[in-house]
Amino acid sequence: MKHISLFLIFLLTINCSINKVSNSHGFRFIETKFDSIEINKTNKNDARKIIGPPSSISNFEDIWIYIERKKTSQSIYKLGKKKISNNDIIILKFNKMGLVSEKKLLNLNDMNDIKIAEKITEKKYKENQTMYNVLSTLREKINAPTRKKN
Repeated sequence: MKHISLFLIFLLTINCSINKVSNSHGFRFIETKFDSIEINKTNKNDARKIIGPPSSISNFEDIWIYIERKKTSQSIYKLGKKKISNNDIIILKFNKMGLVSEKKLLNLNDMNDIKIAEKITEKKYKENQTMYNVLSTLREKINAPTRKKN
């Protein structure tokens, strides 16, 4: 009985790990829709018909941004970590007449890998002993319970 239950658990895990799970965010097949947008011919209404409403609209200039991102699960050895398989962004810039003046397609290769600095800022009052004494005295007075005089 023990061997049968282990065999069933093994089959269940293998069956679940074979299927690749993918999560999509944004618009689909943006790359093919990008080719149908023409500079100085396509207006805002045409862009809405071709792609749909933009994911984001710039407040400063008349720029529309469309995003498509697809994450797929990796192998069973990666324990469910997801990898970005598709990351396309369309940036449309419109002129004053509402026609597309610039169009740009960014893909997965255009992403920047940002590294976060691990430096820790040290407090300056540790170096100056008098400043530390003043601050600690103030902290003690603020945290002290109030006393009522009779």
